[in-house]
Amino acid sequence: MTPPPSGPYDPTGPSGPWSDLERPPLNAAALRRALVTEDGLWTRLEVAGITGSTNADLRERAREGHAAAGSVLIAEEQTQGRGRLGRTWSAPARSGLFCSVLLTPGPAVPGTRWGWLPLLAGVAVADGVARVAGVRPALKWPNDLLVTVDGAERKLGGILAERTALADGTAAVVLGMGINVSLRAAELPVPEAGSLLLAGAPVTDRDPLLRAVLRSLADWYGRWRTEAGDPAASGLLEAYTAGCATLGRRVRALLPGGEELRGEAVALDGDGRLVIAAAGGGRQPVAAADIVHLRPDGG
Repeated sequence: MTPPPSGPYDPTGPSGPWSDLERPPLNAAALRRALVTEDGLWTRLEVAGITGSTNADLRERAREGHAAAGSVLIAEEQTQGRGRLGRTWSAPARSGLFCSVLLTPGPAVPGTRWGWLPLLAGVAVADGVARVAGVRPALKWPNDLLVTVDGAERKLGGILAERTALADGTAAVVLGMGINVSLRAAELPVPEAGSLLLAGAPVTDRDPLLRAVLRSLADWYGRWRTEAGDPAASGLLEAYTAGCATLGRRVRALLPGGEELRGEAVALDGDGRLVIAAAGGGRQPVAAADIVHLRPDGG
């Protein structure tokens, strides 16, 4: 984990918890009391001040035997947050929720169905955010959350699932979630970014938002695991389809090898792949791609 800057500690300085009074620090003790329960999914919860990447930290802890299934790691500030395709991003301290959780779906869920985890997380985050913030994010396949700001689609956050293993060899997944909560217009890293604040959310208090998101994630994960990862039986397929802004849209899919596919996103298959009806005919399932929503005129 990245250490805090050296020198005298100043709670109101650039890295201090009270450097921006409109962005108070999370209450770690209260979060633990609310979320770490005897019969619940979450077994340990830690709030770090500043780190490079909560996903990287939790993966390392899992491999070294310092984190068990159900561990939750939250950072008040991430300096090297990672998304798909190796992209990195950062945000001002306490401007969002930067959180990773450690899950061991097997043996209840076959490994072939683990690809549904980032989609499950998207549904869970959207449900939790809508319940507290009063704004329901739309889902962009495979791992983005969208909100509307000034009439335009903007990226609210993203999800990154990475397979790893515990110290004893048990297969596991680190599921990372980043949500822009109070990011201001002048702080946007790119014009396509957004936040709950900019989307007009009446509530941007991160404590109840985080509680709602983690409770929703535990609920959806429990249902999915009870049904052996079956997306239809658990209700996940229906929920994701209902909230997905990609389905029914013309898209450009940039595939890992550099190939480009254009067409209409028409469905999800049983493995969570996006099925695209190509312009030249035929349907092609896509397991991994950078998806661009196209305007009706194809631009």
